Amino acid sequence: MTSLHITLCTLIAPVSTFHDSLATAGSLILGADPRLAQVVGLSLQVSGTACLLGAGIGLALGAWLAVARFPGHGLVVGLLNTLLALPSVVVGLVVYLLLSRSGPLGSWGILFTPTAMVIAQSILVVPLIAALARRLVLSALAEGGDQLRSLGAGSAATAALLLVHERLGVMTALLTGFGRAIAEVGAVMIVGGNIDGFTRVMTTSIALETSKGDLPLALALGLVLLAVVGVLNALIALLQWRSGGGREAPL
Repeated sequence: MTSLHITLCTLIAPVSTFHDSLATAGSLILGADPRLAQVVGLSLQVSGTACLLGAGIGLALGAWLAVARFPGHGLVVGLLNTLLALPSVVVGLVVYLLLSRSGPLGSWGILFTPTAMVIAQSILVVPLIAALARRLVLSALAEGGDQLRSLGAGSAATAALLLVHERLGVMTALLTGFGRAIAEVGAVMIVGGNIDGFTRVMTTSIALETSKGDLPLALALGLVLLAVVGVLNALIALLQWRSGGGREAPL
């Protein structure tokens, strides 16, 4: 009987802990807890800025690689595709070495600041947006590239016009890049330092609060992050559905 009681307590305790943490997490979200709001706000700010910076570079790079032809073009494209799998901790390490006091950019004094986090996330976002933009322009070239060239449009003008024409696809690339940035943890942990109230974002806070045992806050942040990613996926599906003329229902 005693063994059965111990077994039941062992099984029930984790369930009770999860239920209590979930209930408290819901209260933190519904009550707009200041700590939660500050972390979420900084996450959106850092990742949004990084996505915009990465988009400026990535769209131009991807469109250029789609229309340009030069010696080593295939090598550059291969390198771009390789960088899609670049580990975030490697990016964080490189940015850390560049911005550290003994590094070439140490005089900027931005290590362990949100600016350093934006730089790291921008580097992660650029290859993804560039690869998506390249495929987008290549697809558009196959459909209407000859017509633009017959009108006298050069390579740069053709790429720019096709990006404008495929604006729904561009928005999909941007949303994908933002999702990559906001869900990243390794690079921002290294270059941001996870400083409370200054450089602590959702992913780094989840890791820290879990290790500290503050499971309700960690769970609340996880739920908010999951909601953000869910909204991004819904928007991407909607844009893909609209770009297809509404012929297929979004997944």
